[in-house]
Amino acid sequence: MKKESKHPIIDPKDPSDTSKGKAASNVYLKYSGMAFQMGIIILIGALLGRKLDTYFHSPKPWFTVALSLLAIFTALYATLKDLLTPPNKNQPPR
Repeated sequence: MKKESKHPIIDPKDPSDTSKGKAASNVYLKYSGMAFQMGIIILIGALLGRKLDTYFHSPKPWFTVALSLLAIFTALYATLKDLLTPPNKNQPPR
């Protein structure tokens, strides 16, 4: 009697299935890392803007607005640069 795999799509004996799963998880990790990178850049810009506003006693949060916008553009630039650059030759194909 042949034992069937528990997952209907992935066959544990087929090596191509495991490489597909690893490639999918690598892509997932890449994009989730990009999201965290964007969030951290924007958070740092906003917090730095708030600190500057309190330090200079600004009547309106001009530093917060300016540095938040600068951080958003910086995060978008970094993300688009990562998306549009071709993968290194040292990295395995996806």
